[in-house]
Amino acid sequence: MRTHPMRAHRRHRARAVIGVVTANVLLAACAGAGSLGTGGDTINVLMVNNPQMVELQKLTAKHFTKKTGIKVNFTTLPENDVRDKISQDFANQAGQYDVATISNYEAPIYAKNEWLRPLDPYLKKDADFDQKDILPPLRESLTGEDGKTYGQPFYGESSFLMYRKDVFAKKGLKMPAKPTWQQVAKLAAEADGAQRGMSGICLRGLPGWGELIAPLTTVVNTFGGTWFDKDYNARLTDPAFVKATKFYVDLVREHGESGATQSGFAECLNNMTQGKSAMWYDATSGAGPLEAAKSPVKGKIGYAPAPTVRTKSSGWLYTWAWGLQKASPNPDKAYKFISWASSKEYERLVGKEFGWANVPAGKRASTYEIPEYEKTAGAFGDVTRKAITETDPRDPGVQQRPTIGIQFVDIPEFADLGTKVSQELSAAIAGRQSVETALKKSQQLAEKVSEEYEGRGR
Repeated sequence: MRTHPMRAHRRHRARAVIGVVTANVLLAACAGAGSLGTGGDTINVLMVNNPQMVELQKLTAKHFTKKTGIKVNFTTLPENDVRDKISQDFANQAGQYDVATISNYEAPIYAKNEWLRPLDPYLKKDADFDQKDILPPLRESLTGEDGKTYGQPFYGESSFLMYRKDVFAKKGLKMPAKPTWQQVAKLAAEADGAQRGMSGICLRGLPGWGELIAPLTTVVNTFGGTWFDKDYNARLTDPAFVKATKFYVDLVREHGESGATQSGFAECLNNMTQGKSAMWYDATSGAGPLEAAKSPVKGKIGYAPAPTVRTKSSGWLYTWAWGLQKASPNPDKAYKFISWASSKEYERLVGKEFGWANVPAGKRASTYEIPEYEKTAGAFGDVTRKAITETDPRDPGVQQRPTIGIQFVDIPEFADLGTKVSQELSAAIAGRQSVETALKKSQQLAEKVSEEYEGRGR
């Protein structure tokens, strides 16, 4: 099993508390909180308020609690807020929450800081869970440097290009089987204004390491750039990084959505659903809502691999996963919830109750063999699975990296660094400064991180 290459020292542990709380919101919605129990047959779960988690809440009492007798108190918050709350509770080992949603960014860091309970002892006794069915990139991304499992994915995603097949047909446009970013830019220009109020493409411009920085970094990777070289030297003003960033900024300014600096995943999803964008490069998880039964664009969307330039593939890797707090007073009951919420059984339950397009997919190989799911996800299922399985978090670009990560650098400081850099680049998208100026400021920020990690690369 792969050994995680990050070598953060003890003095960096305190920074993890700061670093993981500054992510911007991927999906904005209203927060809700359940009353917290005090132990016994009750567990407390803190989670992001994405649609898939909202559906989980609706199914838990009727199915999980009824079967096990374990009551689950949920606290749901937007991503920025939930990361803050999770890091505080887990860092202090307060034990207020037994389970929380963490991503493959936090998992290795939290494991290093000994905030999570390894799940391996439970997995040895839980043959029905079928750990080998979890897609390898996700298994590896939730593994600590000690080789132990510290999270189970609720759903996984990569990134790909979504486009309006009907609009392309009407305009006489053809999407290549494996598009390059230069081809996408040309298609965006030709599709711009194809319908009244329709932009050529939607790209995130909303500040945040989990918003603008995610897609932009995949563009940087495939153009040949990197945040840090193998020795942790900052490289944000290197020609490849500058070229990729200028390309992204110019594309969204010239043919992107209006109000781009306020557009993240949720806004671009809304634009695509309402016919305001001809193309959208983003998370593969966006396909489910686009193909949902009541979606006005159901059946009208085509799906292509993430565009490339110098690399064979360029999709990111991300998962919302369940982490078990080391200080949980009810670890056995908490694991039962994790096992159920990430199980094959739960996926079939969602398909039956809410429709197969709503299944929290992208984590299990067996999902793509379910006839009902294959039928519903025919347009995007195989493309999604291929995108996830082709990711290489260790080497996503053209040069060696100091640590893992495709759309992020897996060190505690990156959340704060990425968010600050995103603010500078969002200002460039708004036309308030040049890309060169934004990256010059960003390089100085990155160099401060470099100083802390000098000599600790691979």
